[in-house]
Amino acid sequence: MSDLCFTLRGLTNNFQPLIEQLRAGDPRALARVISTVENRGPGWSELLKALFPHSGHARILGLTGPPGAGKSTLVDQLARHYRKENRTVGIIAVDPTSPYTGGAILGDRIRMQEHFSDPGIYIRSMATRGSLGGLARTTADVATVLDASGRDLVMIETVGVGQDEVDIVRLADITIVILVPGMGDDVQTIKAGIMEIADIFVINKCDREGAERVEREIRALQSLAVRTDKWTPPIVKTVASQGAGITELAAAIRDYEAYLQKENLVLKHSVDSWQNRLLEMLRDALLERAQEQLANGAVARYAAEVAEHKRDPYSLVEEIVNTLGK
Repeated sequence: MSDLCFTLRGLTNNFQPLIEQLRAGDPRALARVISTVENRGPGWSELLKALFPHSGHARILGLTGPPGAGKSTLVDQLARHYRKENRTVGIIAVDPTSPYTGGAILGDRIRMQEHFSDPGIYIRSMATRGSLGGLARTTADVATVLDASGRDLVMIETVGVGQDEVDIVRLADITIVILVPGMGDDVQTIKAGIMEIADIFVINKCDREGAERVEREIRALQSLAVRTDKWTPPIVKTVASQGAGITELAAAIRDYEAYLQKENLVLKHSVDSWQNRLLEMLRDALLERAQEQLANGAVARYAAEVAEHKRDPYSLVEEIVNTLGK
């Protein structure tokens, strides 16, 4: 056995008590593992390797939509619904990054404080830390940790950046797009981005004027294209602040789960998702390796050479890429 294999095994064994505590439902162990993974602390990779075999059982729900759509309230009400069914829930709330502290500006744990005493719900706020697409870079890894901890459902509430917010479809088993009346041009303002990723549409705050108009526009857009899986996303109307429509939303989620099972699409969906995620993981790993090799001001030096036209950037990038494999 090589020294590397021995080291990796030893590191994994050191984490074994922590993993056992997490699997047993210890919230402190869960918080510690998530913090290690999110902050890329010592051993984060080994933790994920050890936890991955225990994952793959939770249903991952992604909730996305424009700012002000009521995503947090809807997540809160869905969590209440599932807890009444005695199902355990993990919530990842991705918030904008503070330019001062680097942390989440509006932690959703503040909005869901009454769940703190319920061990069946675990809420984690994450800062985007500059990531585009509505998700933090480590959101997928944190979802894996929650999955491996034995949660029945993991709900991911994205930051609400609008039409760029499409990364969630690569991670969630079911993507719920939340819209509200009174968005100016309503659906037209965001159809170029998140409209195509919805498995279920929710028109929240449907007690407001204009809800029928939003529904008509969604149906008009649906008539223009047919999904490859032949599923027509249902439209559910809710008033999340009052708990109205939550039962219907849960039923729509069950219907889509049943459809995926009936059409044998569960594995295909998972393969498609992992294809995208593996490419992202490779990109991140290669970027980290490149940054390691370009330490000590190398990037600034290369940038100066390119800016002064002493060398071209295309050959430079080819050189750097070629050295990564050596």
